[in-house]
Amino acid sequence: MREATSPLPHKIIGVAVIWNERGQILIDKRPAKGLLGGLWEFPGGKLEANETIKECIRREIREELAIEVEVGSHLITLEHAYTHFRVTLNVYHCRHLSGEPQPLECDEIRWVTLDEVEQFPFPKANEKIIAALKTTRTS
Repeated sequence: MREATSPLPHKIIGVAVIWNERGQILIDKRPAKGLLGGLWEFPGGKLEANETIKECIRREIREELAIEVEVGSHLITLEHAYTHFRVTLNVYHCRHLSGEPQPLECDEIRWVTLDEVEQFPFPKANEKIIAALKTTRTS
């Protein structure tokens, strides 16, 4: 008899595309050890109980990068399945308000233009975010 497979754990993630006044986006490099190690990503993290996506993004950015952001318009929502869990990425445009970004939970951070973003290796799920950014770019 086959065992019933339990559904994969599901994580809801708030993701920030943080813009500065020069029109650059903040990306961070994941620690070499662990899932997707050494790849670049847009910062964010897991939604806690009783928290809105916007609150989650503000908190995660404060914890990970020690900066304050204003969460703006919704960019895209993505579903992505890994081997042992699946994620829903809720991606929002954010504006850098204050503070100098610190790599508290990552190996490196960098401000890049939308055109430079493609020079960095990103996890597969993030490629759709980049594509969405390029599609919505105002000319």
